[in-house]
Parts: sequence; structure tokens; C-alpha cells
Amino acid sequence: MKNTFKIRFSVALAAVFGLIGAAYTLNLPNGQPVQAQKMKQGESVKDIKDLHADGILKDMAVGKADAPVTIIEYSSLTCPHCASFHKNVLPELKSKYIDTGKVRYVVREFPLDNLAVAGFMLARCKSDKYNEIVEDLYMNQEAWAFVKDPLEKLKERAKKAGYTDESFNSCLRDQALLDKIVKVREKASTVFKVSSTPTLFVNGKLLRGASHIRQIEELMGDKAK
Repeated sequence: MKNTFKIRFSVALAAVFGLIGAAYTLNLPNGQPVQAQKMKQGESVKDIKDLHADGILKDMAVGKADAPVTIIEYSSLTCPHCASFHKNVLPELKSKYIDTGKVRYVVREFPLDNLAVAGFMLARCKSDKYNEIVEDLYMNQEAWAFVKDPLEKLKERAKKAGYTDESFNSCLRDQALLDKIVKVREKASTVFKVSSTPTLFVNGKLLRGASHIRQIEELMGDKAK
């Protein structure tokens, strides 16, 4: 059973952040499971090809395109567990497996609140810096996500990636992009049974949370050796 609540959205978050736009209503989770968990840890999705294929938004993958292991992470930029993963696990995964051509790694959007949506929109609006912006927001999460005026702090971080006041506001008014991010999230929930963040798929095998690289290595097996 879905555990959701209604958040007021505008044309690209205008109502939330005081920008100009007409509001509409959308269901998003309140940081809680989206639905009853229907997959067990280590269980494979039914259609790995569908999981690995680009969806409505192109995957911003890092690593060798034909690496023997593909890891997909569904995450939310305001999720502390996701930030912990990016700080404490991903660097080792990158040095041991991504940089050596053994793993292709993808971050996909699964925002749990409006602020996470805004962060992902800013990453998408500068697609050439997508992973750089995502990593910066995770590395500095406490400095912008959990402060009195998060939008202003988010803007400060965005300016480090080349945004101006005008381009920042323009990006957050991109209704088409907002709709696509929401659809990525909806497919993750309904098709791939993502119910929390971070959720990883290691060659299609489910891993909810990842506090240590050994959990990932167990699912990779011999394919990354």
C-alpha cells in the first residue's frame, strides 16, 4: 500500500521557491517507502535490459560503456544515507572498479522531496557537469539541504558550476524537465520496485542501502575480477 502525501508543485517548483508559475498537485512520498517491498535483497529484476536502457532521460554514466558490471543507483539528493554512500563507499568503488573498466555506474533520480527535485534539475540543465554537480551536492549536503534558506544555499553551490541568477531560475522553471524526472521516479517505483534510497541494482540484482563495498562486491561475483 502506497504511503504518500500531496506536495504543492508549480511550473518547475515555482510555488515552493517563490518563482513565477501556476501550481498543480502531485503525489510524492514523505521520505517513506513508496509501496510494500516486493523484492528481496539480491533478487534480480525481471527485465534487466529495460533496467539498463536509457529511459525518458539519458543516463549520465561513468565508466567503460561495455564494462562487465553495470550498477544503477536510485537516490535522492536530500537523503543522508545517499550522501554517506557517496562519501564513504563510492570513492573506493570508483578507484577499484569504475576507473579500471570493470564497472559502469549510473545515478538515477528518485527525489524524496521538492529540494531534491530542484537539485536534480540543476544537474540536468548542465548535463556536461551532471555527475560533478550531483557529487558536489552530496559532498556538501549539510551545507545546503538542512539549513534555514536551502534555496539560497543551493544557488550558491550552483553558481560554482557556472549558473547565474537568471539561468538558475530558468532551469527551475523547466516544466518538461520536471515532468521527466518525476517519470523516472515513477517507473523506478512501479516497474523496478524501488521503495527507499539509496537503492542499487548490481547487474540487475537489488541492494537496498550500501554501507560497505563488500555488499556490492558480493553481488558482482566474479564478473568484476
